[in-house]
Amino acid sequence: MRNASSAEPGPANASCRALALGCANASSPEPLPLPPSLAVAVPVVYAVICAVGLAGNSAVLCVLLRTPRAKSVTNVFILNLAVADELFTLVLPINIADFLLRRWPFGELVCKLVVAIDQYNTFCSLYFLAVMSADRYLVVIAAAQSRRVAGRTYRAARAVSLAVWALATLVVLPFAVFARLDEEHGRRQCVLVFPQPEALWWRASRLYTLVLGFALPVSAICALYATLLCRLRAIRLDSHAQVLGRAKKRVTLLVAAILAVCLLCWTPYHLSTVVALTTDLPQTPLVIAISYLITSLSYANSCLNPFLYAFLDDSFRRNLRQLVACRARTEDA
Repeated sequence: MRNASSAEPGPANASCRALALGCANASSPEPLPLPPSLAVAVPVVYAVICAVGLAGNSAVLCVLLRTPRAKSVTNVFILNLAVADELFTLVLPINIADFLLRRWPFGELVCKLVVAIDQYNTFCSLYFLAVMSADRYLVVIAAAQSRRVAGRTYRAARAVSLAVWALATLVVLPFAVFARLDEEHGRRQCVLVFPQPEALWWRASRLYTLVLGFALPVSAICALYATLLCRLRAIRLDSHAQVLGRAKKRVTLLVAAILAVCLLCWTPYHLSTVVALTTDLPQTPLVIAISYLITSLSYANSCLNPFLYAFLDDSFRRNLRQLVACRARTEDA
């Protein structure tokens, strides 16, 4: 789970992402009781995100895996992005149970698994966005210059995807190592237990996530699209000027959508890291409420990605309708 307070605001925390402004550990003070409205709203919001995310990502996986025509380079990356989001939404009910019970109801192995999947989602989402941005940069520039991208094949895309998962595994591994069960205030919790000095390790973990999970991939995405738009404007239009002009508009809209959703979901969470590293916020009801708002925004990224990358695609909608119609005919028969 992700949350935004420097001390534990309520339920046990399945990972450091549960605390956008901090991370619970063995030295956490006694948590304040949650306001009744927040105690009801948080699991409801999480449940909606879970339901929408499962439905959307399952639809993406179904279409991409069962439609031969969907096997393209771009769709390989969309498929892997959907896998990361699907895994996270599958374990989100565990986080909801953790919140409602105010204690970790499962064993340490599940604790480590949930933490790992939570962090996979944090890092893989932006890593695959960066890879997709690089791919689109190469494709659009090559198309504008009337040439093909050498080596851009379905097999190469699968190899790149495996490399991204391998990189994410290395980045996520420390979180799984430090995740364990710990008794706090008479309640068993799934937390990150750091060696001494805990404060230094906690700050290092937040800086680690900020730099590797946000600053570097977002900087790469922004640099790629800024360069792409500058190069497109500099291209001299020929007899295909109208086609290229429409392509420019599509790229501009796509850039705006990608960056808007990415920044909307992740910037508040990572800005809260800066706040957590530089200030010591009191655990007031307002701070706790803002904490869970930030948490919900970062969770929402897992249910918005299918709409952004797939449902806005005419061919995807057509393939989905065909699959639904085919299944309906099979059931009728």
